[in-house]
Amino acid sequence: MRLFLRALPLLLLSLTVHAAEIDRRIAVTIDDLPWARLDEIVPADLQARHAALMAQLRQADVPVIGFVNENKLEVDGKVQPARVQMLRDWLDAGYELGNHTWSHMDLNAKGVAAFQQDFLRGEQVLRPLLAERGQTPQWMRHPYLRAGRMPEDRAAMDVFFKQHGYRVAPVTVDNGEWVWAFAYANVMNEQPDSAEREATLASLRKGYVPYMLNKVDYYEKQSLALLGYAVPQVWLMHANELNAATFAELVAATKRRGYRFVSLQEAVRDPAYARGAEGYSGRYGPSWLHRWAMAENKPKEFYAGEPEVPKWVMKLAKVDGE
Repeated sequence: MRLFLRALPLLLLSLTVHAAEIDRRIAVTIDDLPWARLDEIVPADLQARHAALMAQLRQADVPVIGFVNENKLEVDGKVQPARVQMLRDWLDAGYELGNHTWSHMDLNAKGVAAFQQDFLRGEQVLRPLLAERGQTPQWMRHPYLRAGRMPEDRAAMDVFFKQHGYRVAPVTVDNGEWVWAFAYANVMNEQPDSAEREATLASLRKGYVPYMLNKVDYYEKQSLALLGYAVPQVWLMHANELNAATFAELVAATKRRGYRFVSLQEAVRDPAYARGAEGYSGRYGPSWLHRWAMAENKPKEFYAGEPEVPKWVMKLAKVDGE
């Protein structure tokens, strides 16, 4: 009995620590397939960069879903078999594909009717491509994460997506990855081979991974504050040169944070996602966590502390803001 009593504090401590453990799960989604800013690189480079990204994905060995803009499959209005093959490479590797509209259309700017037309145009290649494997398109991603400004617009789109067999892929870990990627691609495309060029690329790679981890940490804290637990996160990335150089490293670092990588389908099984995209009617596209916070009228202070892209990266990216 004395031995039990002596061990009791340690047992209680162990139970407390176990109860305090956070179930960290995250799903990776990659937009703008077959390649972001595709028309700014020559075909030979495109294939090499695509191959590098596929190698990084294989090395990371986690579930991934890619979202396709079918206008990127075309040159002068004609679908290019080599670009369709890039999508086949994704499917051959076991990854899922979803619809990101034909032209990367902004629903908030163009309205429901135009968006629906563009969206259906965006499955002309995707649907038969998936049918070859006995699959159908199931997931869509809003370009710019803009899901409709008015409640009636969002309701109309919900009906439309359901009619066509789609589910909306939300995003909780929103970020400025695209800014880092613009900077990285600009240096690759515009600067001649030199030690300075390589040093700049190395600095971007070195800064990118901690930035992305800081974003994950931030949204984990937001989830704990809003929901009381760590919601399975959905991470937004793009098919670009930076991820073709760093994706495996980023995944490894995220695993060291205690995260398990899961499919999008598993992530959105969490009841929090039943809230949909309600809570925000502005022109932009914030994280779903922040939409839910807005629906609860959280004060401005709730959103403070989100990591920002450094000014030197924005300068290389030639953008004024995230």
